[in-house]
Amino acid sequence: MPEDQPQISTEEVLKNDIPWETYMTTKLITGTGLQLLRRYDKKPDNYKAQLLDDDGPAYIRVFVSILRDIFKEETVEYILALIDELLTANPKRARLFHDASLASEDIYEPFLRQGLCTCVASYIYLDICISIKLLWKGSWFIQEKSCKILSLIVSGRPKAHDSAVANGASKSKKEVPTIDDVLKELVEWLSTQLKKPSHPSLGIPSAISCLATLLKEPLVRSSFVQADGVKLLIPLISPASTQQSIQLLYETCLCVWLLSYYEPAYEHLATSRCLRQLVEVVKGSTKEKVVRVVVLTLRNLLHKGTFGAQMVDLGLPQLVQSLKAQAWSDEDLLEALSQLEEGLKDNIKKLSSFDVYKSEVLLGHLDWSPMHKDPIFWKECITNFEEHDFQILRVLITILDTSTDPRTLAVACYDLSQFIQYHPAGRIIVTDLKAKERVMKLMNHENAEVTKNALLCIQRLFLGAKYASFLQ
Repeated sequence: MPEDQPQISTEEVLKNDIPWETYMTTKLITGTGLQLLRRYDKKPDNYKAQLLDDDGPAYIRVFVSILRDIFKEETVEYILALIDELLTANPKRARLFHDASLASEDIYEPFLRQGLCTCVASYIYLDICISIKLLWKGSWFIQEKSCKILSLIVSGRPKAHDSAVANGASKSKKEVPTIDDVLKELVEWLSTQLKKPSHPSLGIPSAISCLATLLKEPLVRSSFVQADGVKLLIPLISPASTQQSIQLLYETCLCVWLLSYYEPAYEHLATSRCLRQLVEVVKGSTKEKVVRVVVLTLRNLLHKGTFGAQMVDLGLPQLVQSLKAQAWSDEDLLEALSQLEEGLKDNIKKLSSFDVYKSEVLLGHLDWSPMHKDPIFWKECITNFEEHDFQILRVLITILDTSTDPRTLAVACYDLSQFIQYHPAGRIIVTDLKAKERVMKLMNHENAEVTKNALLCIQRLFLGAKYASFLQ
Protein backbone atom coordinates (compact mmCIF):
# COMPACT_ATOMS: atom_id res chain seq x y z
CA MET A 1 0.00 0.00 0.00
CA PRO A 2 1.46 3.42 -0.95
CA GLU A 3 2.27 5.62 2.01
CA ASP A 4 0.02 8.44 0.78
CA GLN A 5 -3.05 6.20 0.46
CA PRO A 6 -5.43 6.96 3.33
CA GLN A 7 -6.65 4.05 5.43
CA ILE A 8 -10.43 3.60 5.41
CA SER A 9 -12.22 3.01 8.69
CA THR A 10 -14.93 0.53 9.63
CA GLU A 11 -17.43 3.39 9.84
CA GLU A 12 -16.58 4.57 6.33
CA VAL A 13 -16.89 1.07 4.88
CA LEU A 14 -20.30 0.62 6.51
CA LYS A 15 -21.60 3.71 4.71
CA ASN A 16 -21.45 1.81 1.43
CA ASP A 17 -24.59 0.30 -0.06
CA ILE A 18 -24.22 -3.35 -1.06
CA PRO A 19 -26.66 -4.76 -3.67
CA TRP A 20 -27.82 -7.75 -1.63
CA GLU A 21 -30.83 -8.30 -3.92
CA THR A 22 -28.49 -8.73 -6.90
CA TYR A 23 -26.55 -11.40 -5.02
CA MET A 24 -29.79 -13.25 -4.31
CA THR A 25 -30.74 -13.04 -7.99
CA THR A 26 -27.41 -14.62 -8.91
CA LYS A 27 -27.97 -17.20 -6.13
CA LEU A 28 -24.88 -16.16 -4.20
CA ILE A 29 -27.06 -15.65 -1.14
CA THR A 30 -30.34 -17.32 -0.24
CA GLY A 31 -33.73 -15.75 0.31
CA THR A 32 -33.37 -16.39 4.04
CA GLY A 33 -29.96 -14.78 3.97
CA LEU A 34 -31.33 -11.73 2.20
CA GLN A 35 -34.12 -11.47 4.76
CA LEU A 36 -31.66 -11.57 7.65
CA LEU A 37 -29.43 -8.99 5.97
CA ARG A 38 -32.35 -6.60 5.38
CA ARG A 39 -33.36 -6.96 9.01
CA TYR A 40 -29.81 -6.29 10.27
CA ASP A 41 -28.05 -3.98 7.81
CA LYS A 42 -28.09 -0.19 8.42
CA LYS A 43 -30.06 -0.58 11.66
CA PRO A 44 -29.31 1.16 15.00
CA ASP A 45 -26.72 -0.47 17.25
CA ASN A 46 -29.17 -1.37 20.01
CA TYR A 47 -31.48 -3.03 17.48
CA LYS A 48 -28.63 -5.06 15.97
CA ALA A 49 -27.49 -6.07 19.45
CA GLN A 50 -30.95 -7.47 20.17
CA LEU A 51 -30.94 -9.44 16.90
CA LEU A 52 -27.58 -10.96 17.81
CA ASP A 53 -28.83 -11.84 21.28
CA ASP A 54 -31.93 -13.52 19.81
CA ASP A 55 -30.46 -15.30 16.80
CA GLY A 56 -26.73 -14.56 16.60
CA PRO A 57 -25.54 -17.84 15.00
CA ALA A 58 -27.92 -17.32 12.05
CA TYR A 59 -26.32 -13.96 11.28
CA ILE A 60 -22.82 -15.40 11.65
CA ARG A 61 -23.80 -18.14 9.20
CA VAL A 62 -24.89 -15.54 6.64
CA PHE A 63 -21.79 -13.38 7.08
CA VAL A 64 -19.40 -16.31 6.70
CA SER A 65 -21.26 -17.76 3.71
CA ILE A 66 -20.83 -14.41 1.94
CA LEU A 67 -17.09 -14.45 2.69
CA ARG A 68 -17.02 -17.95 1.30
CA ASP A 69 -18.98 -17.38 -1.89
CA ILE A 70 -18.54 -13.71 -2.86
CA PHE A 71 -15.14 -12.34 -3.85
CA LYS A 72 -15.85 -8.72 -4.72
CA GLU A 73 -13.49 -6.68 -2.53
CA GLU A 74 -16.05 -4.04 -1.58
CA THR A 75 -18.47 -6.72 -0.33
CA VAL A 76 -15.77 -8.64 1.54
CA GLU A 77 -14.68 -5.40 3.25
CA TYR A 78 -18.28 -4.65 4.20
CA ILE A 79 -18.89 -8.06 5.82
CA LEU A 80 -15.58 -7.88 7.68
CA ALA A 81 -16.61 -4.41 8.91
CA LEU A 82 -19.93 -5.82 10.18
CA ILE A 83 -18.14 -8.63 12.05
CA ASP A 84 -15.52 -6.20 13.39
CA GLU A 85 -18.28 -3.89 14.60
CA LEU A 86 -20.15 -6.59 16.51
CA LEU A 87 -16.98 -8.01 18.11
CA THR A 88 -15.59 -4.58 19.02
CA ALA A 89 -18.88 -3.73 20.74
CA ASN A 90 -18.76 -6.98 22.69
CA PRO A 91 -15.76 -9.35 22.32
CA LYS A 92 -17.73 -12.10 24.10
CA ARG A 93 -19.76 -12.43 20.92
CA ALA A 94 -16.88 -14.56 19.65
CA ARG A 95 -18.81 -17.43 21.24
CA LEU A 96 -21.39 -17.10 18.45
CA PHE A 97 -18.83 -18.63 16.07
CA HIS A 98 -18.68 -21.72 18.28
CA ASP A 99 -22.42 -22.36 18.54
CA ALA A 100 -23.37 -26.01 18.12
CA SER A 101 -26.06 -25.10 15.57
CA LEU A 102 -23.30 -24.11 13.13
CA ALA A 103 -21.69 -27.58 13.07
CA SER A 104 -23.92 -28.76 10.23
CA GLU A 105 -22.78 -30.58 7.11
CA ASP A 106 -25.13 -28.33 5.11
CA ILE A 107 -22.89 -25.39 6.01
CA TYR A 108 -19.61 -27.02 5.02
CA GLU A 109 -20.50 -28.64 1.74
CA PRO A 110 -20.83 -25.45 -0.38
CA PHE A 111 -17.51 -24.31 0.99
CA LEU A 112 -15.76 -27.58 0.33
CA ARG A 113 -16.93 -27.61 -3.27
CA GLN A 114 -15.15 -24.30 -3.77
CA GLY A 115 -11.91 -26.06 -2.82
CA LEU A 116 -10.93 -23.32 -0.36
CA CYS A 117 -10.76 -25.49 2.73
CA THR A 118 -10.82 -29.17 3.61
CA CYS A 119 -12.26 -28.61 7.07
CA VAL A 120 -15.32 -30.65 8.07
CA ALA A 121 -14.92 -30.80 11.83
CA SER A 122 -16.65 -27.64 13.06
CA TYR A 123 -17.91 -24.30 11.87
CA ILE A 124 -15.33 -22.21 13.73
CA TYR A 125 -12.62 -23.80 11.61
CA LEU A 126 -14.60 -23.00 8.50
CA ASP A 127 -14.43 -19.35 9.51
CA ILE A 128 -10.79 -19.63 10.46
CA CYS A 129 -9.86 -21.05 7.06
CA ILE A 130 -11.64 -18.17 5.35
CA SER A 131 -9.91 -15.56 7.48
CA ILE A 132 -6.47 -17.06 6.91
CA LYS A 133 -7.14 -17.00 3.18
CA LEU A 134 -7.93 -13.31 3.43
CA LEU A 135 -4.87 -12.58 5.57
CA TRP A 136 -2.57 -12.80 2.58
CA LYS A 137 -4.53 -10.96 -0.09
CA GLY A 138 -6.67 -7.93 -0.83
CA SER A 139 -6.54 -4.47 0.68
CA TRP A 140 -4.87 -3.66 3.99
CA PHE A 141 -8.36 -3.25 5.46
CA ILE A 142 -9.16 -6.89 4.58
CA GLN A 143 -5.88 -8.18 6.00
CA GLU A 144 -6.06 -6.17 9.21
CA LYS A 145 -9.72 -6.94 9.94
CA SER A 146 -9.22 -10.63 9.14
CA CYS A 147 -6.37 -10.84 11.64
CA LYS A 148 -8.24 -8.96 14.35
CA ILE A 149 -11.44 -10.98 13.90
CA LEU A 150 -9.55 -14.26 13.73
CA SER A 151 -7.59 -13.44 16.90
CA LEU A 152 -10.79 -12.73 18.82
CA ILE A 153 -12.54 -15.86 17.52
CA VAL A 154 -9.61 -18.13 18.36
CA SER A 155 -9.16 -16.59 21.81
CA GLY A 156 -12.87 -16.89 22.53
CA ARG A 157 -13.21 -20.57 21.67
CA PRO A 158 -14.15 -23.13 24.34
CA LYS A 159 -10.93 -24.98 25.16
CA ALA A 160 -12.78 -28.31 25.29
CA HIS A 161 -13.52 -27.68 21.64
CA ASP A 162 -9.89 -28.36 20.67
CA SER A 163 -9.86 -31.96 21.86
CA ALA A 164 -13.25 -32.60 20.28
CA VAL A 165 -11.99 -31.32 16.95
CA ALA A 166 -8.79 -33.33 17.27
CA ASN A 167 -10.78 -36.51 17.94
CA GLY A 168 -13.02 -35.81 14.99
CA ALA A 169 -10.02 -35.12 12.78
CA SER A 170 -8.40 -38.40 13.67
CA LYS A 171 -11.46 -40.27 12.39
CA SER A 172 -11.74 -38.31 9.18
CA LYS A 173 -10.23 -39.50 5.94
CA LYS A 174 -9.73 -35.90 4.87
CA GLU A 175 -6.95 -33.69 6.05
CA VAL A 176 -8.47 -31.44 8.71
CA PRO A 177 -6.66 -28.27 9.79
CA THR A 178 -6.33 -28.21 13.57
CA ILE A 179 -6.26 -25.20 15.87
CA ASP A 180 -2.47 -25.66 15.91
CA ASP A 181 -2.36 -25.17 12.12
CA VAL A 182 -4.45 -22.03 12.46
CA LEU A 183 -2.29 -20.52 15.20
CA LYS A 184 0.95 -21.26 13.35
CA GLU A 185 -0.44 -19.55 10.25
CA LEU A 186 -1.32 -16.52 12.33
CA VAL A 187 2.15 -16.34 13.88
CA GLU A 188 3.67 -16.51 10.41
CA TRP A 189 1.54 -13.56 9.26
CA LEU A 190 2.25 -11.52 12.39
CA SER A 191 6.01 -12.14 12.15
CA THR A 192 5.92 -11.12 8.50
CA GLN A 193 4.21 -7.86 9.43
CA LEU A 194 6.84 -7.08 12.08
CA LYS A 195 9.63 -7.67 9.55
CA LYS A 196 8.05 -6.14 6.46
CA PRO A 197 4.67 -4.53 7.20
CA SER A 198 2.00 -4.43 4.48
CA HIS A 199 1.05 -0.93 5.63
CA PRO A 200 3.86 1.55 6.41
CA SER A 201 2.33 3.03 9.56
CA LEU A 202 -0.38 0.55 10.62
CA GLY A 203 1.18 -2.84 9.90
CA ILE A 204 3.33 -3.09 13.03
CA PRO A 205 0.77 -1.64 15.52
CA SER A 206 -1.92 -4.00 14.18
CA ALA A 207 0.39 -7.02 14.41
CA ILE A 208 1.45 -6.16 17.98
CA SER A 209 -2.18 -5.66 19.03
CA CYS A 210 -3.16 -9.10 17.74
CA LEU A 211 -0.03 -10.68 19.15
CA ALA A 212 -0.86 -9.29 22.61
CA THR A 213 -4.16 -11.17 22.37
CA LEU A 214 -2.76 -14.40 20.94
CA LEU A 215 0.32 -14.85 23.18
CA LYS A 216 -2.00 -16.21 25.86
CA GLU A 217 -1.98 -19.36 23.71
CA PRO A 218 0.92 -21.73 24.59
CA LEU A 219 1.39 -22.72 20.95
CA VAL A 220 1.63 -19.08 19.86
CA ARG A 221 4.35 -18.46 22.45
CA SER A 222 6.24 -21.52 21.25
CA SER A 223 5.89 -20.69 17.53
CA PHE A 224 6.79 -17.03 18.05
CA VAL A 225 9.93 -17.82 20.05
CA GLN A 226 11.00 -20.52 17.59
CA ALA A 227 10.58 -18.00 14.76
CA ASP A 228 13.05 -15.73 16.63
CA GLY A 229 10.23 -13.26 17.17
CA VAL A 230 11.56 -11.88 20.47
CA LYS A 231 14.21 -9.82 18.68
CA LEU A 232 11.44 -8.20 16.57
CA LEU A 233 9.91 -6.75 19.75
CA ILE A 234 13.08 -5.16 21.18
CA PRO A 235 13.24 -2.09 18.86
CA LEU A 236 9.65 -1.24 19.86
CA ILE A 237 10.50 -1.06 23.59
CA SER A 238 11.50 2.57 23.97
CA PRO A 239 10.07 5.60 25.80
CA ALA A 240 7.07 7.01 23.93
CA SER A 241 5.45 10.46 23.72
CA THR A 242 2.42 10.39 21.40
CA GLN A 243 -0.78 8.55 22.32
CA GLN A 244 -0.34 6.17 19.39
CA SER A 245 3.25 5.33 20.30
CA ILE A 246 2.30 4.92 23.98
CA GLN A 247 -0.34 2.35 23.03
CA LEU A 248 2.16 0.50 20.82
CA LEU A 249 4.71 0.55 23.67
CA TYR A 250 2.11 -0.74 26.14
CA GLU A 251 1.03 -3.62 23.89
CA THR A 252 4.66 -4.52 23.10
CA CYS A 253 5.45 -4.65 26.84
CA LEU A 254 2.30 -6.72 27.28
CA CYS A 255 3.73 -9.22 24.77
CA VAL A 256 6.99 -9.38 26.76
CA TRP A 257 5.01 -9.85 29.99
CA LEU A 258 3.17 -12.83 28.46
CA LEU A 259 6.50 -14.26 27.28
CA SER A 260 7.91 -13.87 30.82
CA TYR A 261 5.69 -16.84 31.78
CA TYR A 262 7.27 -19.03 29.07
CA GLU A 263 10.59 -20.63 30.07
CA PRO A 264 12.03 -21.17 26.54
CA ALA A 265 11.76 -17.40 26.00
CA TYR A 266 14.12 -16.60 28.89
CA GLU A 267 17.32 -17.14 26.93
CA HIS A 268 16.09 -14.90 24.09
CA LEU A 269 15.13 -12.18 26.56
CA ALA A 270 18.38 -12.51 28.54
CA THR A 271 20.69 -12.28 25.53
CA SER A 272 18.92 -9.28 24.00
CA ARG A 273 18.73 -5.67 25.19
CA CYS A 274 15.22 -6.35 26.46
CA LEU A 275 15.92 -5.89 30.17
CA ARG A 276 17.86 -2.67 29.64
CA GLN A 277 15.08 -1.32 27.39
CA LEU A 278 12.38 -2.16 29.95
CA VAL A 279 14.30 -0.31 32.66
CA GLU A 280 14.70 2.72 30.39
CA VAL A 281 10.96 2.69 29.70
CA VAL A 282 10.16 2.70 33.42
CA LYS A 283 12.57 5.58 33.96
CA GLY A 284 10.97 7.68 31.23
CA SER A 285 7.29 6.76 31.39
CA THR A 286 4.53 8.46 33.37
CA LYS A 287 1.73 6.24 32.05
CA GLU A 288 0.64 4.01 34.90
CA LYS A 289 -0.47 1.12 32.68
CA VAL A 290 2.96 1.04 30.99
CA VAL A 291 4.85 1.15 34.30
CA ARG A 292 2.56 -1.54 35.70
CA VAL A 293 3.09 -4.08 32.91
CA VAL A 294 6.88 -3.50 32.94
CA VAL A 295 7.13 -3.91 36.73
CA LEU A 296 5.04 -7.09 36.57
CA THR A 297 7.38 -8.40 33.87
CA LEU A 298 10.48 -7.59 35.93
CA ARG A 299 8.93 -9.30 38.94
CA ASN A 300 8.32 -12.44 36.87
CA LEU A 301 11.89 -12.53 35.56
CA LEU A 302 13.67 -11.59 38.80
CA HIS A 303 14.43 -15.14 39.95
CA LYS A 304 15.00 -16.62 36.49
CA GLY A 305 18.56 -17.31 35.32
CA THR A 306 20.84 -14.28 35.49
CA PHE A 307 18.05 -11.69 35.33
CA GLY A 308 18.39 -10.82 39.02
CA ALA A 309 22.09 -10.00 38.68
CA GLN A 310 21.40 -7.95 35.55
CA MET A 311 18.69 -5.96 37.34
CA VAL A 312 21.05 -5.14 40.19
CA ASP A 313 23.68 -4.03 37.70
CA LEU A 314 21.17 -1.81 35.89
CA GLY A 315 20.42 0.04 39.12
CA LEU A 316 16.92 -1.33 39.50
CA PRO A 317 16.98 -1.38 43.35
CA GLN A 318 17.39 2.42 43.43
CA LEU A 319 14.81 2.87 40.66
CA VAL A 320 12.24 0.76 42.52
CA GLN A 321 12.70 2.92 45.62
CA SER A 322 12.08 6.01 43.49
CA LEU A 323 8.95 4.45 41.95
CA LYS A 324 7.58 3.51 45.37
CA ALA A 325 7.79 7.15 46.42
CA GLN A 326 5.44 8.18 43.60
CA ALA A 327 1.65 8.36 43.88
CA TRP A 328 0.22 5.32 42.05
CA SER A 329 -3.45 4.38 42.20
CA ASP A 330 -3.05 0.80 40.94
CA GLU A 331 -2.86 -1.60 43.90
CA ASP A 332 -1.36 -4.37 41.75
CA LEU A 333 1.48 -2.03 40.79
CA LEU A 334 2.17 -1.07 44.42
CA GLU A 335 2.20 -4.73 45.47
CA ALA A 336 4.47 -5.69 42.56
CA LEU A 337 6.91 -2.89 43.46
CA SER A 338 7.11 -4.14 47.05
CA GLN A 339 7.68 -7.71 45.88
CA LEU A 340 10.31 -6.56 43.39
CA GLU A 341 12.09 -4.54 46.11
CA GLU A 342 12.22 -7.51 48.49
CA GLY A 343 13.30 -9.86 45.72
CA LEU A 344 16.14 -7.55 44.70
CA LYS A 345 17.33 -7.32 48.31
CA ASP A 346 17.43 -11.11 48.55
CA ASN A 347 19.21 -11.29 45.21
CA ILE A 348 21.90 -8.86 46.30
CA LYS A 349 22.56 -10.96 49.42
CA LYS A 350 22.93 -14.11 47.34
CA LEU A 351 25.21 -12.59 44.73
CA SER A 352 28.93 -12.64 45.36
CA SER A 353 30.95 -9.62 44.29
CA PHE A 354 32.27 -11.50 41.27
CA ASP A 355 28.74 -12.55 40.21
CA VAL A 356 27.75 -8.89 40.15
CA TYR A 357 30.91 -7.98 38.24
CA LYS A 358 30.41 -10.84 35.77
CA SER A 359 26.82 -9.78 35.10
CA GLU A 360 27.95 -6.20 34.45
CA VAL A 361 30.62 -7.29 31.96
CA LEU A 362 28.27 -9.67 30.12
CA LEU A 363 25.78 -6.83 29.73
CA GLY A 364 28.53 -4.85 28.02
CA HIS A 365 27.79 -1.62 29.88
CA LEU A 366 30.35 -0.71 32.56
CA ASP A 367 30.28 2.06 35.13
CA TRP A 368 32.42 3.18 38.06
CA SER A 369 30.69 1.01 40.66
CA PRO A 370 32.78 0.62 43.86
CA MET A 371 34.16 -2.85 43.07
CA HIS A 372 36.27 -1.61 40.12
CA LYS A 373 38.58 0.41 42.37
CA ASP A 374 38.32 -1.85 45.41
CA PRO A 375 41.69 -3.60 46.08
CA ILE A 376 39.95 -6.23 48.23
CA PHE A 377 37.69 -7.23 45.30
CA TRP A 378 40.66 -7.71 42.98
CA LYS A 379 42.72 -9.62 45.55
CA GLU A 380 39.86 -11.97 46.49
CA CYS A 381 38.37 -12.48 43.04
CA ILE A 382 41.38 -12.43 40.72
CA THR A 383 41.42 -16.24 40.31
CA ASN A 384 37.74 -16.17 39.27
CA PHE A 385 38.84 -14.57 36.02
CA GLU A 386 40.42 -17.90 35.07
CA GLU A 387 37.00 -19.60 34.81
CA HIS A 388 35.99 -20.99 31.39
CA ASP A 389 39.35 -20.15 29.81
CA PHE A 390 39.30 -16.52 30.96
CA GLN A 391 35.80 -15.95 29.52
CA ILE A 392 35.14 -12.67 31.37
CA LEU A 393 38.56 -11.31 30.44
CA ARG A 394 37.87 -12.14 26.78
CA VAL A 395 34.51 -10.37 26.92
CA LEU A 396 36.19 -7.36 28.53
CA ILE A 397 38.66 -7.19 25.64
CA THR A 398 35.85 -7.59 23.09
CA ILE A 399 34.11 -4.58 24.66
CA LEU A 400 37.10 -2.46 23.65
CA ASP A 401 36.30 -3.25 20.01
CA THR A 402 32.50 -3.08 20.13
CA SER A 403 31.45 -0.41 22.62
CA THR A 404 30.92 3.23 21.66
CA ASP A 405 30.23 4.40 25.21
CA PRO A 406 33.23 6.38 26.60
CA ARG A 407 32.50 5.43 30.22
CA THR A 408 32.36 1.73 29.34
CA LEU A 409 35.65 1.96 27.41
CA ALA A 410 37.36 3.82 30.25
CA VAL A 411 36.26 1.27 32.88
CA ALA A 412 37.23 -1.66 30.61
CA CYS A 413 40.75 -0.24 30.21
CA TYR A 414 41.01 0.31 33.96
CA ASP A 415 39.83 -3.24 34.72
CA LEU A 416 42.41 -4.68 32.35
CA SER A 417 45.10 -2.68 34.15
CA GLN A 418 43.79 -4.07 37.46
CA PHE A 419 43.96 -7.62 36.14
CA ILE A 420 47.54 -7.03 35.01
CA GLN A 421 48.43 -5.68 38.44
CA TYR A 422 46.80 -8.36 40.59
CA HIS A 423 47.16 -11.58 38.56
CA PRO A 424 50.63 -13.20 38.78
CA ALA A 425 50.64 -13.83 35.01
CA GLY A 426 48.49 -10.84 34.12
CA ARG A 427 50.87 -9.22 31.63
CA ILE A 428 51.45 -12.48 29.74
CA ILE A 429 47.76 -13.42 29.59
CA VAL A 430 46.59 -9.98 28.41
CA THR A 431 49.36 -9.92 25.79
CA ASP A 432 48.46 -13.41 24.54
CA LEU A 433 44.82 -12.33 24.16
CA LYS A 434 45.93 -9.50 21.82
CA ALA A 435 44.63 -6.75 24.11
CA LYS A 436 47.62 -4.45 23.64
CA GLU A 437 46.68 -3.34 20.10
CA ARG A 438 43.10 -2.61 21.11
CA VAL A 439 44.11 -0.53 24.13
CA MET A 440 46.72 1.43 22.17
CA LYS A 441 44.08 2.53 19.66
CA LEU A 442 42.12 4.06 22.53
CA MET A 443 45.06 6.23 23.58
CA ASN A 444 44.02 8.61 20.80
CA HIS A 445 40.33 8.60 21.82
CA GLU A 446 38.56 11.98 21.92
CA ASN A 447 37.39 11.36 25.48
CA ALA A 448 39.98 12.27 28.16
CA GLU A 449 38.73 9.62 30.60
CA VAL A 450 39.28 6.90 27.99
CA THR A 451 42.78 8.07 27.05
CA LYS A 452 43.81 8.36 30.72
CA ASN A 453 42.81 4.77 31.54
CA ALA A 454 44.14 3.40 28.25
CA LEU A 455 47.52 4.98 29.12
CA LEU A 456 47.44 3.45 32.61
CA CYS A 457 46.74 0.03 31.10
CA ILE A 458 49.60 0.31 28.62
CA GLN A 459 51.97 1.48 31.38
CA ARG A 460 51.18 -1.56 33.50
CA LEU A 461 51.42 -3.81 30.46
CA PHE A 462 54.88 -2.55 29.53
CA LEU A 463 56.39 -1.57 32.87
CA GLY A 464 54.81 -3.99 35.29
CA ALA A 465 52.57 -3.25 38.25
CA LYS A 466 55.25 -1.84 40.57
CA TYR A 467 56.64 0.81 38.21
CA ALA A 468 53.25 1.71 36.68
CA SER A 469 51.82 2.39 40.13
CA PHE A 470 54.78 4.63 40.87
CA LEU A 471 54.24 6.59 37.64
CA GLN A 472 50.55 6.94 38.39
